[in-house]
Amino acid sequence: MKYNNIKEAVFLERPNRFIAHVMLDGHREICHVKNTGRCRELLTPGASVFIEECSNPARKTKYDLIGVKKGRLLINMDSQVPNKAVEEWLLKKELFLDLTLVRPETKYGSSRFDFYIEAGGRRIFMEVKGVTLEEEGVARFPDAPTLRGIKHIHELMEAIKEGYEAYVLFVIQMKGVSSFEPNYRTHPEFGEALKQAAEAGVHILAYDCIVTEDSIEIDRQVRVEKC
Repeated sequence: MKYNNIKEAVFLERPNRFIAHVMLDGHREICHVKNTGRCRELLTPGASVFIEECSNPARKTKYDLIGVKKGRLLINMDSQVPNKAVEEWLLKKELFLDLTLVRPETKYGSSRFDFYIEAGGRRIFMEVKGVTLEEEGVARFPDAPTLRGIKHIHELMEAIKEGYEAYVLFVIQMKGVSSFEPNYRTHPEFGEALKQAAEAGVHILAYDCIVTEDSIEIDRQVRVEKC
């Protein structure tokens, strides 16, 4: 997954979920933040951020904020990119060698899962979660309570009862973490739901990514703990 026209800037402030102010080449600019999560540990005054210049003249903002440096880590914080990166990765047959079909955004019950997959006669639903929260080398999700996430997990458990396989894939949008675990401190109910799902046969996977200023690519599996 590649971006175009990337520039490095300095983060100043985030007046609301959708907008950030940055300093670029000595000028104050307004950016659209492509992540509505809290990201408080990432967007700190003075942090180096990466913004993509957009070519659409009708847009209210000229730039999208897509990445940030946090110490030694380069973190992609674009919440729209994990699905794109996963689709590229699936089509390379990295997870399912006998892959025959990948269909994004497929409705099941009252949910719409990120992917419906067919591989060797197996019917599979997959839900993708992007992870940007890192604490002392451990990646955690979510960074804010997510009732929608719990709903999707329960629907995956129902799909298993009807003969489907089910996966939750956590895309860690950085390189350099040692493990992944649910964020019980922020949303214990999500952690418990994930644990129940694992016991019911839902596959819980986490993969890190190779991240550069202008690209992101799924890389290696990361150990999942506490679920």
